[in-house]
Amino acid sequence: MILSDKRILEEIEKGNIIIEPFKRECLGTNSYDVHLGKYLATYRNRVLDARVHNEIDSFEIPKEGFVLQPGTLYLGVTIEYTETHRHVPFLEGKSSTGRLGIDIHATAGKGDVGFCNTWTLEISVAQPVRVYAGMPIGQLIYFVVEGDIETFYNTKGNAKYTNPTTRPVESMMWKNKF
Repeated sequence: MILSDKRILEEIEKGNIIIEPFKRECLGTNSYDVHLGKYLATYRNRVLDARVHNEIDSFEIPKEGFVLQPGTLYLGVTIEYTETHRHVPFLEGKSSTGRLGIDIHATAGKGDVGFCNTWTLEISVAQPVRVYAGMPIGQLIYFVVEGDIETFYNTKGNAKYTNPTTRPVESMMWKNKF
């Protein structure tokens, strides 16, 4: 079950959902719009290795925007910091974003109960497109969880993305044992 706008507001009031900054006009019928932060990043190497720490170069989007190019994975970040303590948050692209040929996540659209941070975006484009800091980039949808939670994401010993940040975060796959 997806939370409605009224239910999202109730859960914010209870402290089960935190969105900072929160703007009422960003609340949709059953979602909340999030915006592209001012930082993007790209990997230093064109060939990535899942077993090593692949480093990124971060840069600020200029006022005149930045043209994303096909064939490059860009890491972005949401302006919004969120906490979700009783629901499963899903990040999806807005239809207007998709109609520009922008994908905002390769596979990581689902958050976990207990996720407390900004959202790193895995951005790719179908053709060159200029983006701007602060533009609407996606929407958060909240799902009801069935049953009690044993371990929240922010209390897991092996959680890799818990350090609060306003910048994109690179893959931490290299921390896994395989």
